[in-house]
Amino acid sequence: MKPGFLALVDRDGTINEEVDLLHHESRLALIPGAAKGIKLLNSHGVKVAVVTNQPVVARGLCTEEDVQQINRKLEELLAREGAHVDAIYYCPHHPEQHPEGDPKYRVDCYCRKPKTGMLEEASKKFNVPPERCFMIGDSTRDVAAGKSFGCTTILVRTGYGGKDGRYEAAPDHTCGSLYEAAKLVVGRI
Repeated sequence: MKPGFLALVDRDGTINEEVDLLHHESRLALIPGAAKGIKLLNSHGVKVAVVTNQPVVARGLCTEEDVQQINRKLEELLAREGAHVDAIYYCPHHPEQHPEGDPKYRVDCYCRKPKTGMLEEASKKFNVPPERCFMIGDSTRDVAAGKSFGCTTILVRTGYGGKDGRYEAAPDHTCGSLYEAAKLVVGRI
């Protein structure tokens, strides 16, 4: 059986409004049209996996349980609009040392984007090779992760819109929003 397709989607700034260091569910709000984009992917059989760095845990702003609660709230908001994600992966680590936070999360891990650990895990879970995956995100970190993984990269102009300037990584495509990115994906599969 031929493998399907997988959309690897960043969370903050791509699905929900960018809130610097989001650490409480009360500040979570979907970007207009994001649920519509995910629903479009769902309707075409594209698996959707959220891959998100959450350094708020390493910085001591919240716990992993808080991040999981934010993710549950995200799933609830998407469900209200008829959309769903198939998996959520998050990295609680941050390699930089700060006086606050838990030292056990202050590591240079393999899951934090632009490294590819979360992308590899999702690809393995859904048995979808990198060449059938699309990395969709709002930062050069997302694009760099997708490029390293070997998938098609789509930068969205919401959130940071690629203006973070952290990595030298040119996306394969640029779209105004997650909905536009989803239309591009379904047009290519």
